[in-house]
Amino acid sequence: MYILFEGIDTCGKSTQMELLTQKHPGIITTHEPGGTAFGQQAREILLSDSLRSKRAELLLFLADRAEHYEEVVEPNHDKIVVSDRGFVSGIGYALANGDFDFDELVALNRFALKDHFPDRIILFMTDMETLKQRISEKELDGIELRGLEYLLRVQEHMKESILKLGIPHLFIDATDSIENIHQSILTYLKV
Repeated sequence: MYILFEGIDTCGKSTQMELLTQKHPGIITTHEPGGTAFGQQAREILLSDSLRSKRAELLLFLADRAEHYEEVVEPNHDKIVVSDRGFVSGIGYALANGDFDFDELVALNRFALKDHFPDRIILFMTDMETLKQRISEKELDGIELRGLEYLLRVQEHMKESILKLGIPHLFIDATDSIENIHQSILTYLKV
């Protein structure tokens, strides 16, 4: 089973992945970008926000996604693979950047993922107040420097994309307690 934990930065995805693997150590965890050797290099470029072209940024994300799918997800199709981010983030960020069409983005991601979208998606959703507080506690990367409103637009695009695609999903209130969120995830995944 291929599962995505989606959401903008600081919404608690990594914390919940850690809790899930503590309870179920056989689960394979990974992340995009950066879940492969190539992905680590791509991640450095992407988080530096050094690309002027949003198309180049999108294509680099897609290259990472294709490599990640082929190297990590596909060989483990008989196991539970949970990825911290994936194509929904890619679509959300691309739509927030403008100049991209939803259907084109879906087609590009289908190509990168060999026409295999995740089996389930968990979207962690936060609010402005919580985002402000959590972002203030960390050093910002180039993407986060685009602003809080930008990040919340990305989040809304992620939600809309999941609904349009009809992939089984769970929307999580990321402002809830860590334990409540963890229990919701365990119940949803039935693990």
